[in-house]
Amino acid sequence: MKIRLDRTVCDGFGICAKHAPGYFSLDDWGYASLIGDGTVAEPDLDAVMNALMDCPVHAITELGERRPDVAPPPPRSAEDPSAHLKTEANEAEWGFTR
Repeated sequence: MKIRLDRTVCDGFGICAKHAPGYFSLDDWGYASLIGDGTVAEPDLDAVMNALMDCPVHAITELGERRPDVAPPPPRSAEDPSAHLKTEANEAEWGFTR
């Protein structure tokens, strides 16, 4: 797993350094810095994932690996989507007010 820290988003809560001090350090103002190149060793995955999930401003992101290669197709239904368009002709049905 590889992670990235966006220092422009960091608000200096320090939660990442609490969970994974081997991967995050805090500067003099309390903002986080990534230690190393962001490659996470297998034994440290839980601690780093806790840091990633607990970051209140989502400054830590996981790079690559979990994205699907192909987006799933949109669900198909036999129903015509244009039958439910909200227009002025049917505004009394959907509550449009001026």
